[in-house]
Amino acid sequence: MDKKIITKAALVLLLTVSNCWAGGCKESLAAQQPEKVKPDPVEAVLKQLNQKTAKIKSYEGRIEYRISQPLFESETLRKGVLYYARFDKKKTKLRINFQTLKQDDEKEQKYIEQFIFDGVWLTHLDYQIKTVRCHQLAEPNKPVDAFELASKNLPIIGFAKIKDLKKQFDIKLIEQRKGEPKNFVHLHLKVKPASIYKDDYTHIDFWIDKKLGLPARIVALSTEQDIYQIKLLKPKVNKKLDKKVFDFKIPRGFGKPEIIPLKKKSK
Repeated sequence: MDKKIITKAALVLLLTVSNCWAGGCKESLAAQQPEKVKPDPVEAVLKQLNQKTAKIKSYEGRIEYRISQPLFESETLRKGVLYYARFDKKKTKLRINFQTLKQDDEKEQKYIEQFIFDGVWLTHLDYQIKTVRCHQLAEPNKPVDAFELASKNLPIIGFAKIKDLKKQFDIKLIEQRKGEPKNFVHLHLKVKPASIYKDDYTHIDFWIDKKLGLPARIVALSTEQDIYQIKLLKPKVNKKLDKKVFDFKIPRGFGKPEIIPLKKKSK
C-alpha cells in the first residue's frame, strides 16, 4: 500500500470526524426552533456539531479503516485504536495504533503500524519493515492543531464555518429509507466544480449517531474512485486519558529515522 495514501487517508479522514467528538452529547441533533419557523435541516445539524467542537477534551476508541481500490480489485481493512487529547487551546495530540490487517480474501493478521502527531511532527512507525518517518508539519514555536492539519486536505465537519462548507459543497440531509436504522443522521457532501477539494474527492458521506451526537461512519470517494470507509466503535469521550499514551520510543532494530523537514514558503 502506497505510504502517501495511508498517511493522507488514515490521518486526514480520521481527523475529519474527531472535531465533533464531545462528551455528554445526550440531546438530539435536531435544533430547537419555534414551531412557525421552518429551519434548514442541514444548517441545524451543522450548527449543533459546531457547538460540540469546543467541548472536546479527549477521545479514545476503536476504529475500522477500509480502503477499496476497484480499479485494482483490491481492498484492505485495518483495525486499531485512536487517541486524541487537547491539553490547552493550542496544544493537541493524536495517536493511531493500527494492530491488524486484512488484505482482500486473506486471513486477518497482526500488523502494527503507528501514527503520532504532536502539533509539529507526524511520526510514522512501520513495524513490518522497521522504518520510522518523521514529517515536520509546523514550526516548533507555532504548533498546529490537529483540526487545522486536517482542514488543509479535507473539510472539517463541525469545525469549519458553515458558510465555508456551503461554498465548497452541495450539502444534503439524506432521508432514511424504509427498513434502515433510525438512530443516525446522514449528511451527503457533493464537491462543487470550483471547490478546493475538486482534485481529491467527489463526495463524502457522514453518519452521525443521534443519541450520542458522535460520528459513527464515514465514506469518502476519491477522484480516482478509491473508497475510504471508517467506522468508530466503543468511544470513550472526555474520560481521563493518560498523557503517556502519546509517548513513544523507536524500537531496537529499526533503521535510522527518515527526517522530512517543513517546506519553506517561497517569498
